Amino acid sequence: VLTAHQIGALNARRDNLVIVPCYYGGTYEGSLPLVGAGGPLAGGDYCVVLFDMFGNGRASSPSRSHPSQAGHRFPAVTLDDNVEAQRRALHAWFGDVDIALATGWSMGGMQSYLWAALHPQRVRRLLPVCATARCWPHNRVFLDGVRSALMADPVYNGGDYQRPPEAGLKAFARVYAGWAYSQAFFRKALYKQMGFDSIEALLQYWEDDHLEQDANNLLSVLNTWQQGDISANPVWKGDFHAALKGITAPSLIMPGSSDLYFTAEDARNEAEHMSGARFQPLESDWGHCAGAPGRNPADTESILNALTKLMRGA
Repeated sequence: VLTAHQIGALNARRDNLVIVPCYYGGTYEGSLPLVGAGGPLAGGDYCVVLFDMFGNGRASSPSRSHPSQAGHRFPAVTLDDNVEAQRRALHAWFGDVDIALATGWSMGGMQSYLWAALHPQRVRRLLPVCATARCWPHNRVFLDGVRSALMADPVYNGGDYQRPPEAGLKAFARVYAGWAYSQAFFRKALYKQMGFDSIEALLQYWEDDHLEQDANNLLSVLNTWQQGDISANPVWKGDFHAALKGITAPSLIMPGSSDLYFTAEDARNEAEHMSGARFQPLESDWGHCAGAPGRNPADTESILNALTKLMRGA
């Protein structure tokens, strides 16, 4: 079961559909600031569909499946599975309709890339934020680290836990927090802009947030992320550069300048193989979290400004 939220309606010309796939650890609500005041999607001119992601606890997930597929029995899910489910949902709701814009942060951006690679005749514009078209090697190593921190908790028991593996979830959160922001973020104490008076207070917030999540859900989506590659499908047959070249939509590639795992260097490498791609890093000390919609007002304003220019063809 795929879940989604629609804002606005398809117009008579059927050319105003915008899709916003979900990011890791979140739900569609987390992307709502992209449709907020100050951006081009806020005026009611667009039909915006925000998707959840398989494994996120809202759509079909280890925590909400038939007992035969619940918990550690939940099947492996790919980015392709998510995008194909989104395609089928859009077809059921609207028929075959072009997509004015595919955008999203992090894993949402990865799915947007895949949309543009698999359906170049339909996607008219692309803006992935703090994302790459595949999970590059160092990104995979980072994910192995946080996964191992969670699974080291004996309570996890290979995913067949009888109570939440709280020690593992806390360790997962603390390791992840060190990667989510940049070195400058901590050096300049930018966490104070979030209302935290110390690094420990920020880390405690991360712990509390992850204690509310299901461990198998986190690892299910992490596996989807780690295996992510827009060429890993029957269309592109593993030819990554061909898949990038197959993206014909005018694209604004916007990695975070200080992102530690979806790096600007990897994103630049990809953009160089895309026709019609403009490379415009999001200059920020907030690391990967610079791209989180609404997280830091200055960064969100930069994203919305870039989005406005892309939608206007500038």
